[in-house]
Amino acid sequence: MQIIDLQCPKYRHSILEQIGDSLEASFRDVCDEYGYEILSLHISPDHVHLFVSAHPKHAPSEIVRTVKSITARNMWEQHEPFLEEYVWGGGFWEESYYVGTAGDVSTDTIEQYIERTEHV
Repeated sequence: MQIIDLQCPKYRHSILEQIGDSLEASFRDVCDEYGYEILSLHISPDHVHLFVSAHPKHAPSEIVRTVKSITARNMWEQHEPFLEEYVWGGGFWEESYYVGTAGDVSTDTIEQYIERTEHV
């Protein structure tokens, strides 16, 4: 199963560029640990597009919950002084997110979509 996930930091602050390297490493570590294959990962200043392939036994909501919770914890551990300026009240990601399954659409089509909408 292939899923597309769009996540935004709390209050949609444009903060991801400053922590992009460690955020990307965190996404990759989580996906490696849980057996999710990253097909595409794009980190913009105020949102992330993640396109992953996972075993169908993992519900899309489970994948998103796992990735969001662990990356949030990692970012707070690594960047607490910086994040305290922008993300008050705990948390890191907005509670809402977009997730969709790719179905019969090719990986190339999804990657082209992500590339074209990178400015959104």
